[in-house]
Amino acid sequence: MKRTFQTEFLEAGCDEAGRGCLAGPVVAAAVILPVDFQCGELNDSKQLSVNQRNILRERIEEESVCYGIGFVFPEEIDRINILNASFLAMHKALNNMRLTPDFIAVDGNRFAPYKRIKHHCCIKGDANYMNIAAASVLAKTYRDAYMIQLHKEFPQYQWDKNKGYPTKSHRAGIEEFGSCLHHRKSFNLLPPQLSIDFEKAVSA
Repeated sequence: MKRTFQTEFLEAGCDEAGRGCLAGPVVAAAVILPVDFQCGELNDSKQLSVNQRNILRERIEEESVCYGIGFVFPEEIDRINILNASFLAMHKALNNMRLTPDFIAVDGNRFAPYKRIKHHCCIKGDANYMNIAAASVLAKTYRDAYMIQLHKEFPQYQWDKNKGYPTKSHRAGIEEFGSCLHHRKSFNLLPPQLSIDFEKAVSA
C-alpha cells in the first residue's frame, strides 16, 4: 500500500462512513500522514475488526501530521441528499484540520471541489493508499462511537450492534416503534410491503 496518491504536494486522504445507513450522521475524515509513516496493519476499515480499528485510530491520531473529522446529520442529509452530504462532511473534515493540504486524494469516484485545491478520486483508495485508509478508520470509529452513544437513548433500534445500517434488527425496531429524529426520512426505512403494513397498523 502506498502512503499517498502523489508525492509532489502535501496530500490529505479523505473518506467517509455511513452513506448507506438509515439513521445517524454521515461522518468523514481527512488525514495527512508524515512522510516516514509505515503501518502494515492499516487497511480499508471494512476489512478490520473493531479492536483493530480502535488500535489504529489511536496510532493515526498520535502519529498523523494532522487530521479532521466532519459530521453531517440526518436533517441536512434529507435536505441536500446523501451524496452532497458526503461531500459536505469531507469539506468539514478538511476545514477542521490544522493545516490546509495542497492536494486531496478521495476514496470513490466523485467529489465536490474544495477551495480550488487539486484532487483525485481513487476507486478503492482505502485499500491502496495509507492516508485514505487512515481516513476510513477515523470516519468509521468516530461514527460507530456516536451511534453507540445514541443507542443508550434509543435501545429499541439496536444501534450498538447495527450502527444504523439497514439490518433486520434495525428495521424490526422501526416497524414496531416507528422512526425517530435520528432517522433519515428521505430514505426507504422499510421495504415497500412493510411500509404499507406499518401504515395500516398506525391508521387502524
